Amino acid sequence: MAKKTKQYTEAELIKFFGLTRVSDSESSFLLQEWLNAQTTLNAGEQYIFDMILTDAKSQIDGWQEEDLKMQFISFVLRLANLSHPDKNYLTFFERTVSATVGDYFLKVKTDCMIAKGILDRPEVPYFHFQEYKRQTNPFGSPIAQVLEAMLIASELNQNNKPIYGCYVIGKFWNFMVLEHRVYTLSKSYDCTERDALLQIIAILRKFKEILETRLFSIH
Repeated sequence: MAKKTKQYTEAELIKFFGLTRVSDSESSFLLQEWLNAQTTLNAGEQYIFDMILTDAKSQIDGWQEEDLKMQFISFVLRLANLSHPDKNYLTFFERTVSATVGDYFLKVKTDCMIAKGILDRPEVPYFHFQEYKRQTNPFGSPIAQVLEAMLIASELNQNNKPIYGCYVIGKFWNFMVLEHRVYTLSKSYDCTERDALLQIIAILRKFKEILETRLFSIH
């Protein structure tokens, strides 16, 4: 029987769902391939990149959550250009996903989700993104929330394909992949450093290639 929904910790998710946590990204081909992405920016993109990098360096420590979203993360996601309506996958914001996984009912709101969908209706989720302003948050761990969303996506999709994710704590961006019951975490990328910010954009852009060549089905 499904249990009442609650906010799970990372440790609880490991215990209840038999997960294995791997923090060495080099041990995961999927994550290492993703992190090794490369990209270049055109003139217009470079202007936006320089602007948000300057703002982050001088202001990110004082931003509240909405400031972080509107003044920085929204521009990073735009530079990543994650949606592709012609191929029937879109970026959705502030969507709640839920599923019963084993004996547990899981439900979480994702700050950003890339999914196959129609108009405002996500149907097959592939990527989940969570962000917080401060290093510690009284309302839960972003790792646990991304992981919970990944478990939900895996249950909804029923295709045994990996689920990708990202979470942000202040200026640090972290990436993760869930394959079966093993999830691997990347190192932290400091978005106030020029090379790291470019790498963050490259990694997000790389996901589109992974999605279109390995995860996405037109059927």
